[in-house]
Amino acid sequence: MAKEKTIYSCTECGGTSPKWLGQCPHCRAWNTLIESIAESTAPAKNRFASLAKTAEIATLGDIEATDMDRTPTGIDELDRVLGGGIVEGGVVLIGGDPGIGKSTLLLQALDGLQRRGIPSLYVTGEESGAQVALRSRRLGLDNSQVKVLAEIQLDKIIATLDKTRPAIAVIDSIQTVYSEQLTSAPGSVAQVRECAAHLTRAAKASGVCIVLVGHVTKEGALAGPRVLEHMVDTVLYFEGDTHSSFRLVRAIKNRFGAVNEIGVFAMTEKGLKGVSNPSAIFLSQHAEPVPGSCVMVTLEGTRPMLVEIQALVDSGGPSPRRLSVGLDRDRLAMLLAVLHRHAGVACMDQDVFVNAVGGVRISEPAADLAVMLAITSSLRGKPLPKGFIAFGEVGLAGEVRPAPRGQERLREAAKLGFSIAIVPKANAPKRGSRDIEGLTIHAVERIEEAMEIVRGL
Repeated sequence: MAKEKTIYSCTECGGTSPKWLGQCPHCRAWNTLIESIAESTAPAKNRFASLAKTAEIATLGDIEATDMDRTPTGIDELDRVLGGGIVEGGVVLIGGDPGIGKSTLLLQALDGLQRRGIPSLYVTGEESGAQVALRSRRLGLDNSQVKVLAEIQLDKIIATLDKTRPAIAVIDSIQTVYSEQLTSAPGSVAQVRECAAHLTRAAKASGVCIVLVGHVTKEGALAGPRVLEHMVDTVLYFEGDTHSSFRLVRAIKNRFGAVNEIGVFAMTEKGLKGVSNPSAIFLSQHAEPVPGSCVMVTLEGTRPMLVEIQALVDSGGPSPRRLSVGLDRDRLAMLLAVLHRHAGVACMDQDVFVNAVGGVRISEPAADLAVMLAITSSLRGKPLPKGFIAFGEVGLAGEVRPAPRGQERLREAAKLGFSIAIVPKANAPKRGSRDIEGLTIHAVERIEEAMEIVRGL
């Protein structure tokens, strides 16, 4: 019996190589080639016929542009991330760690849509129908009318979609689905790519909104070829620590809405519940102000959120440590150098630890000013005043640069009862008054000015 020919496929781009290489020759990614069985070279009849769509050339100005109708899922935080709700013919890919709540959230959303008379279908390849029913009872979704199909064969799934015509269908998960056109196992690069392509075309042709659940690698990226993220309309990531009850759903790509929006959920006995005021999660409850703590206003998509930055400065010896959780470590080292050069605050022989409370990750440079004030507060052992916030980017020359949408940040802080703010001069209100709803605003242009104001407070 002839030995089956094997090839090596890249998990990032889907490119193939006849032998194993450390680096993919197509996308230059390292250690991404995995062994798989080569597909038959015999042409399959009409294999890609469903993917081809005949169209004529048209002028862009002559094409009628209509706004996409959105159907709210009934879960406000999920609708926020999706851009307002599900879109007819849209394809959503949602990934996250095992057990983080992907299936739970989608089952809750489908049940809410079904109870409003919107037909839905839950296709499960990882569980039996009885297991899905057991989870729905556990979530308190009694007498749920969501239709469930336990199937992993692509042709049968597409035939069911054509027959039942649901408004939304969940495929849980895309790594379990296989096509008989290919001989490779479910979850392989070729199977995931082809099944996703056929399901995407089925969604566009029939108007069914399809939600694909994807596995993630140990690094946290979506498993399978990177082309999977290019095919779909929306990519959502489920984030959160398994030791915490809070979960974040983040939009990485969205053809029908804003990217970098986040939805905040709390895991309860009855499933995931939306958190309408996420700032409360990321603020520690101190009876009295403590040294090394400074609150800032960060932007997640279009939503301003208050986050507490904590710093601890301790004697470190000849090789001091620089450690940050939730913030960029290289940026921390840069801020310490600016603090020494332009503000005269030396931490050369001190261990510096910085943490963003609540497990949130802050990537924007608007946290610079709050980080520097928290470090100074911890070093001197003096707490910042009660009701104090700060935000702004700090440059290498010591200047304090404006943060985008500063007025919204200030309004959010005032709404939550904060009374003193140090902000970049360009973010200060343009009106004659320096106050916004009881918030006293100190505008600064340089880090030295900010330090001087804090000493006066």
